[in-house]
Amino acid sequence: MTILVTGGAGFIGSALIRHLALNADEPLVNVDKLTYAASPAAIAAVASLPRYHFEKADIGDGPVIRAILARYRPRAIIHLAAESHVDRSIDAPGSFIETNVTGTFTLLQEALRYWRGLEGSLGDQFRFHHVSTDEVFGSLGPTGAFSEETRYEPNSPYSASKAASDHLVRAWHHTFGLPVLLTNCSNNYGPFQFPEKLIPLMIIKALAGEALPVYGKGDNIRDWLFVEDHVRAIALVLAKGRIGESYNIGGMSEHTNLAVVETICDLLDAELGATRRRQLITFVADRPGHDRRYAMDISKISRELGWKPQESFATGLLKTVRWYLDHRDWWSTILAKNDAVRRQGATR
Repeated sequence: MTILVTGGAGFIGSALIRHLALNADEPLVNVDKLTYAASPAAIAAVASLPRYHFEKADIGDGPVIRAILARYRPRAIIHLAAESHVDRSIDAPGSFIETNVTGTFTLLQEALRYWRGLEGSLGDQFRFHHVSTDEVFGSLGPTGAFSEETRYEPNSPYSASKAASDHLVRAWHHTFGLPVLLTNCSNNYGPFQFPEKLIPLMIIKALAGEALPVYGKGDNIRDWLFVEDHVRAIALVLAKGRIGESYNIGGMSEHTNLAVVETICDLLDAELGATRRRQLITFVADRPGHDRRYAMDISKISRELGWKPQESFATGLLKTVRWYLDHRDWWSTILAKNDAVRRQGATR
């Protein structure tokens, strides 16, 4: 049987493709629209495998998705295709609604049609695994953590669109019986992350000797999850998770944005020779509606499935910094093609 991954040329999707290719013998189908944030280079290592197949397609194109499902007959769909940058969602929320809400709806309809046509054990084995974010839960105070029972309170167009997609997945399970799994993750980082996100952006700007813009006072807190830990959790939930259940995936690594940027500066100083890159830190106007703190309670996935992160933030960030130092050609090509490092979502 086959596993189909949507958004497999994106940051997390490509890490999942690489993980599955190395740890399983099943055929893999990567369905990706190849938007601005996609990176064919991130899947180049597996592209020549006979059991790997790529389909350039929009999850919102029902007939095309229907044909792909009929052609490859997957035993599982892992849905990661999404617009994901909060700042961009402030400037252009329409594309987030189109992909994350309408696209997920279309994919669910086609998955339901496909699943209903499966017979016997094939139908029993099928899973629709939806990958989402901790941002759907809103903002935490100084204590506590998000659990799977936390009420949804999304505050940005991005998180609202992901919350809507989560609700659609649950509804297709409870109303139509589609066998679904849901995971909500904390902030990912690691190799091949698009340069608009905080960690690669700070690495690249620090290397260029440019100002390092930190929103507000830099005291917003995030839980950081190394991407390879995340994809191990996704694969485990797919294999052993209970149908209809959601699982929180976090890195157990809470840090303020300022502390993250300062650590990046210190690591670059250590790797390249001290130039006191902390002096480049500049505080800028905060993002509208900026959530104060995220933290994930991972006791459910730890208790039921035995998962916990393998990387600490210290080890994961060092690996990430060294990866960006060793792969300048990758991100330099991206910067030459678009405005990935230009601030977006600065005004209401």
